Amino acid sequence: MSPESANSDLSQVIARMKSERAPVLIFSSTSARPEATLDEARGELASAIGQLAHTIFSKKYGPLVGTVTKTTAETLLKSAEENLYRAKGDATLVIQELMDRAFTSKTNKKK
Repeated sequence: MSPESANSDLSQVIARMKSERAPVLIFSSTSARPEATLDEARGELASAIGQLAHTIFSKKYGPLVGTVTKTTAETLLKSAEENLYRAKGDATLVIQELMDRAFTSKTNKKK
């Protein structure tokens, strides 16, 4: 490789580096898109389920199957969240009661 070709290759590389956009080197904890709320996530999931149902079943059951499925999925997801919240509270109470009974010393029981 001659010195002239090496200089021209180097100048081409430098010219290309100058013409390209600079890389983004800002690393922050905030993302460009804010985190979705629970309602938004539930709506997006229900919409995806509705689209899938429409794609699969629209020829057999009609064009409204996707809309009905979306509404049904959103309602089921919301009720499941409420039931899980209640179950979490119930489980917390049961675990607390079991821990109280398991870790109570025998001397406290006799008194």
